[in-house]
Amino acid sequence: MEFSRLNLMKLGQIATITITNPPANVLDQQLFLELGQVLGQCNEDYTVRVIIVTGEGKMFVAGADIKALASVPSAEVGIALARQGQQLFHQIEQLEKPVIAMINGACLGGGLELAMACHLRIAADSAKLGLPELRLGLIPGYGGTQRLPRLVGRSKATELILTSALIDGTEAERIGLVSRAVPLTELELAVHTLAETICERSPLSIVAALVAIDQGCMSDEKGYQVEREGFGGLLESSDAHEGMKAFLEKRSPHFRGC
Repeated sequence: MEFSRLNLMKLGQIATITITNPPANVLDQQLFLELGQVLGQCNEDYTVRVIIVTGEGKMFVAGADIKALASVPSAEVGIALARQGQQLFHQIEQLEKPVIAMINGACLGGGLELAMACHLRIAADSAKLGLPELRLGLIPGYGGTQRLPRLVGRSKATELILTSALIDGTEAERIGLVSRAVPLTELELAVHTLAETICERSPLSIVAALVAIDQGCMSDEKGYQVEREGFGGLLESSDAHEGMKAFLEKRSPHFRGC
């Protein structure tokens, strides 16, 4: 199966999915579809034991396609888009094979939401991570408001979301957003060493462990509903139109609260 924006490479029992949507590897509907397909393919391949997700070049995923978001015609379309992203990332969480996010560079907005849906995250210490959606007059729409508090605690998550702050890999490790931060030159080796260690464990025990962990961190569907409705509604606001227009025009936005 050919994918226009993904590259799938298998090395022994490890499958690496590389997002190739230059220049910033942004997420869009086509990429959502391809990622869902390739993840399903890897999950059904009995020879694959661990899946790695990363980005091509200097980016992991720099966010969603702002041009596409700026053209969303209604809250209903925005809600449907958020639901598509939420469902894809929920699919990742539910896979019976561990998924490791190899964060090689900018991991922002939807990119961080993708990484947070993975079972494990290892980042380059120089990588930049954050949820900058409020700069656009929006909120995270693909599960970010739900997963970030579970990973780093409600207070820190609220600070990061409300300020749109960006942190590096070292700080992300300190607060528990990633399990490890290493120099970029050591990132691939660190991730593959981890993947190989996991491959040595019993497949049945890995599945049982993932299910048990997931049940213990059971998500509340109501939270995801509120998130996507808030995301979709904001796409109709003047502030969101101004925020995205300012981003595309490379200027500071002028929000009016409407």
